[in-house]
Amino acid sequence: MEFRLPTTATAPFCPSEVQGSIEVSPGAPFWKKFWQFAGPGLLVSIGYMDPGNWATDIEAGSRYGYSLLFVVVLSSLAAIVLQCLSMRLGIVTQRDLAALSRERYSRPVALGQWLLAELSIIACDLAEVLGGALAFHLLLGCSLMVGVVLTAFDTLIVLGLKGKNFRSLEAIMAGLIATIGLGYVIQLALVKPHWASVFAGAVPSWHAISSAEPLYLAIRILGATVMPHNLYLHSSIVQTRAVKRDRKSLAQAIGLSRLDTIVSLLLALLINAAILILAAAAFHANGHTEVTDIEEAYRLLAPIVGTGAAAVLFAITLLASGQSSTFTGTVAGQVIMEGFLQMKIPCYQRRLITRVLALIPAFAGVALLGNGAVSKLLVASQVVLSLQLPFALWPLIRMTNDRALMGEFVNRLHTRLIAWFLFVAISAANLWLVWQTFSGN
Repeated sequence: MEFRLPTTATAPFCPSEVQGSIEVSPGAPFWKKFWQFAGPGLLVSIGYMDPGNWATDIEAGSRYGYSLLFVVVLSSLAAIVLQCLSMRLGIVTQRDLAALSRERYSRPVALGQWLLAELSIIACDLAEVLGGALAFHLLLGCSLMVGVVLTAFDTLIVLGLKGKNFRSLEAIMAGLIATIGLGYVIQLALVKPHWASVFAGAVPSWHAISSAEPLYLAIRILGATVMPHNLYLHSSIVQTRAVKRDRKSLAQAIGLSRLDTIVSLLLALLINAAILILAAAAFHANGHTEVTDIEEAYRLLAPIVGTGAAAVLFAITLLASGQSSTFTGTVAGQVIMEGFLQMKIPCYQRRLITRVLALIPAFAGVALLGNGAVSKLLVASQVVLSLQLPFALWPLIRMTNDRALMGEFVNRLHTRLIAWFLFVAISAANLWLVWQTFSGN
């Protein structure tokens, strides 16, 4: 049997190939209809638990215990609102945010948006490379440089999935998220957090961020949470469901997809919260208040908890986190390329190009800084993502506010107010984060 590489974009990574490919049953009971619509939210949620989030959550838990947990909660709630806007845009218009931006803006503006979106995917992929490389380093004992090389082979995984249906991809994502979640359930059982303090930390407190250092870290958590390419991705993958175009069917699809989004991002919230809680219980409570990188956290876990199992689980969940983002990054890349440029390339090529562009700073950083490069590059990837976010938020909010485009599903007044508040708050916070980073403060 002759093996041939694909010459065009292939399912399940090509948006146009999988559009309307999943049938839904209008007369089915609620639980069955929800099951049919469940899945896109899981793919989006992966971006909210990638290695970039790990770095900020570990540092927050180590330095300040449970007190910044409320920042994780509020950031996740903001993400739910924005992802619901993206989902509704895709279902109502049957076009994604990238394609609509190409149609509604001048070519130079659309090309600028495309370049910024590509930068956000590369920045996110850099975090995946670093997280995966570090996981290989911790689990296999190889050098960090060898770990970086091993991450390049995930292109073969993408190639192996060519021609599969979109449900297969969603099932893989569900399995990886379950691995991360189960790993943290066991780790929290081993470290035994003080749950009264956990719940107290989830309550918003201005006092907790009243000084510059915790405020800076809180804004880093916010900047690491909302991913710009996720907004493009979500508006596309919700179109995999075959939905009739009458009002009732559209309203039902929006309602069920909203539930999928909320449930999935609440799972991501629990995992992000678990990372911070683990760091607070294992490190801050035992006097280790300067744990600021992932490898140091791994080294300290076993002696503090009293068993090597906690450290191994930590590394396995880190690997699952990095690998899961591989799939969603590939789909998001195809969405952005097809939407902005009306261009399709084979998915393994798309993966390879993005991965090579992420490997360059990873190799350079490790060569120059050694293992200390991981934490520094993870912070740099968050800053890059922060810079891109307003350029995805602005068109998303403008489009979902446009009655000519959205019809009766246009944003209501309270949704508009919340969306613009989040735009101003997130943009201002991210600009402050970038300024603090480059000013050396």
